[in-house]
Amino acid sequence: LKNCRQEVVGCVQDPDCKQALDCLEGCGLNDQVCSYRCIVSHESPLFEQFSLCNLQKHNCLRHDVQRPELPVVEPMTTFRGAPLTHEAAEEIFIGWMGSDVPEAEKQEWSWKVVCGQNPAYDYFPCQHQIFYHIGKSFWYDPVFKVTTLAGDEVWRRRHYRVKRGKKPGTFFFTVLDNGVVSDEYWRIVEVAPDMSWALYYYAGVASAAGQAYQGAVFCTPDGQWPPLSELEKVKAAHAKCGIELWELYQVDNCDCAGAPLTLEQPKKKK
Repeated sequence: LKNCRQEVVGCVQDPDCKQALDCLEGCGLNDQVCSYRCIVSHESPLFEQFSLCNLQKHNCLRHDVQRPELPVVEPMTTFRGAPLTHEAAEEIFIGWMGSDVPEAEKQEWSWKVVCGQNPAYDYFPCQHQIFYHIGKSFWYDPVFKVTTLAGDEVWRRRHYRVKRGKKPGTFFFTVLDNGVVSDEYWRIVEVAPDMSWALYYYAGVASAAGQAYQGAVFCTPDGQWPPLSELEKVKAAHAKCGIELWELYQVDNCDCAGAPLTLEQPKKKK
């Protein structure tokens, strides 16, 4: 309390921020579904300041959690008959916003999620993946819809810094999510040659919050399943991650109008 008195008092005196704390207190110690539902329902600047000071800066809970290393999931090594390069892997992420996509087929997003493995993070409706470069930096902004615990529908957005891993098709993602830093290791597992679908696997940790997690997201240009003719290939791609299709959580992409898809702009230096 001596390190974060202002942030603690500010949060407990604000009804919305206090509601977030009360909600989290009702979750089990490692119930990530419950915890993240509380966070996305009640996120606010005051809650972010509370978490940033108490958890991220001062590690008041004394957590030291590591990112999961198993299962070992390898990235794809070739794409369209050529060895996968770092540059080609980034273009795959950029997807349907890419410069080589015909104007008539371009989207305001890179990919939309069809389904995912993690029940805490991959089930939200209308998950738009937006990958883009600003200068030499590479960024990822997921935009998704949340039905809060109060029953309201709101849009949420995150802003990840993305850096290349050692192998082409591997990446390290970093984000400040409601005051807590999450570090994630992503792999491009498989992509159809015509970019009609893609499978990404990730493992991450929010060490200061004591949370380690992993999951996979299956994506298409419009968030709908690809043709039935692709089913066996899709199954085989998930099998590389040790995932069966019945384990996945279907994303509701029925009402996605109004998503805030404007790209983050770099802040001007004073």
